[in-house]
Amino acid sequence: MEIGTGLFTCQRRPDDDRSYAEIYDDMLRLGRAIDDAGLASAWVSEHHFQEDGYLSATMPSLGALAAETSGIEIGTCIALAPLYDPVRLAEDAATVDLLSDGRLTLGLAIGSNPREFDAFGVPRDERVERMVDTVRVLREAWSDGPVEYDAEFHAVGPDQEVSVTPKPEGEIPVMFGGGAKPAVRRAAREADAWCAPSSLSVGGVKLRHDDIHEVREEEGLDGEFTTYVIQHGFVGESREDAWETMRDGYLWLQRRYQEIFGGEPVDELSEEEREELREQAIFGTPEQVIEGLEPYEEALGENTHFVFRTYHPGTPTDEMVECIERLGDEVVPHFA
Repeated sequence: MEIGTGLFTCQRRPDDDRSYAEIYDDMLRLGRAIDDAGLASAWVSEHHFQEDGYLSATMPSLGALAAETSGIEIGTCIALAPLYDPVRLAEDAATVDLLSDGRLTLGLAIGSNPREFDAFGVPRDERVERMVDTVRVLREAWSDGPVEYDAEFHAVGPDQEVSVTPKPEGEIPVMFGGGAKPAVRRAAREADAWCAPSSLSVGGVKLRHDDIHEVREEEGLDGEFTTYVIQHGFVGESREDAWETMRDGYLWLQRRYQEIFGGEPVDELSEEEREELREQAIFGTPEQVIEGLEPYEEALGENTHFVFRTYHPGTPTDEMVECIERLGDEVVPHFA
C-alpha cells in the first residue's frame, strides 16, 4: 500500500496572521518535505469564491509542486470537472504532466456547491453529463492526432481538426471521486482510479471497491485500476500530542465543508459531531497510525493508495513537516 498526503487547500483561518503568499510558500515547503520523506504523493483540492481563500487554481499549484519535487505523484483531489473547459484542461494537465516528468494524476468530481455553478454559468443539473463528456475529450486530446470525439458540451469534434499540443509523454491517469453507487460505477467505467471519501468506513470502502471490480469484469474493462482512500490524521509523539496538534484545523475544516456543501453558515460543530470526527480520524504515535492503516490494506489489497490527510489549515508548518517526516521514517516502511 502506498501512502501520500495533503490535501493542500491553502485556506487562511481567522486566527492565522500569514499572508496568502506565505501560505503558498509553506505549501511548497511541505511538498519538498513529502518528496524528501519518501512518501508516494501530494495532492491539492479545489473550491471557489470562499472567504478563507480555499485553493481555486489547481493546475498552477501543481505546476509549482512539480518544480519543487522530483519523485512523488502529484494530483488533484479533487478538481471540479464540470467547471472546466475540457480542451483548456487537457492543455494545462498535459503541461503539468510534462513539467513533472509524468507524475500527474487528474482527480475529478461532479461538484455540488450551487454558488460555484452559478458563477461559472454551468447548469448544475448537467454536472454528471459534463464530467463524463470532459473525460472523453481529455482522453482524445491526449492521444495522437486531433480530437475525434463529438463533444456534447464543447464546440470541438471531428469537423474542428483541433489537436491539443504538446501531448503528455504517456497516459495521464484519471481518478473519480464520490461515494454514492452511481459515482462509484461511473468511476469503474470511465476512470483509471476511484477515490473513497473520508466519510466511509473501511467496510464501506471495501463494498464499493469490490463493486468496481465486479463492474469492470462484467463489462470486460481491462487495465490497472487503483483505489485511493482519504482519511484525516496526524503522527505525533503521543496520541494526545497528535490530536492536540491537528484538532483545531481539522474541526475548523470540517465546519467549513458543511458551509461549502450546505450553503449556509455553521457557527460551530455539535459535541456529537466533534466526537464522531475524532473517532473517524487516524492519529497518534507511528505505531498507532500503522494500526489504524492496516485494516485498509487487509480489506483492499496492496494496490491501494492511502491519502493520509495531514494538512489541516492553521496547523504550524513546522509541526506538519515533523508529521511528514515521521510518516516517511516510521510508517511507510511498514507497508513497503
